[in-house]
Formats: sequence, structure tokens, C-alpha cells
Amino acid sequence: MTDPDQRLEQTILRLLEQRADTSSICPSDAARAAYEGDDDGWRDLMEPARRVAWRLVAAGEVEVTRSGQPVGESEARGPVRIRRARR
Repeated sequence: MTDPDQRLEQTILRLLEQRADTSSICPSDAARAAYEGDDDGWRDLMEPARRVAWRLVAAGEVEVTRSGQPVGESEARGPVRIRRARR
């Protein structure tokens, strides 16, 4: 895992920890929070944020949802959200 990926993973988990158990975040929330500049360079972190989210799904840490329902990577089209895994 690269350094930006580690930063994104930590950011996703931290953002979720700061929210209610039932809350979710957008991958852009993580990209913006992990980006270290003050311009729109966070957009370059969107795809890495999604990749990191899928790794966290595989690890059982989070779920990726669309319209509030968990989806698999092959089904994730359009806007998605990330939430803590339901245990």
C-alpha cells in the first residue's frame, strides 16, 4: 500500500469514527480530508479513495452502498457512500 493509500485508509476510518454508527461518507469526503493542498487537487484522490474503500470492504471494515444498500464493486455505478460494516 502506498503512502497516499495509507493516508486515505486512515482518513476513511477516522471520518467514520467521528460519525454516528449509521452514518456514511462520500469518497469525496475522504479525498478532500486527505488532500494536503488548498486547491481542487483532491479530485485526483477520488479513484484512489474508491480503491482503498474496496480494500476496506474486503477486510470487513466498511460497506460501500448505493441508495442505502450494500453493493459489490461490479455493481457500484454512479454515486456511492461508505459506511461501517454491519456486524
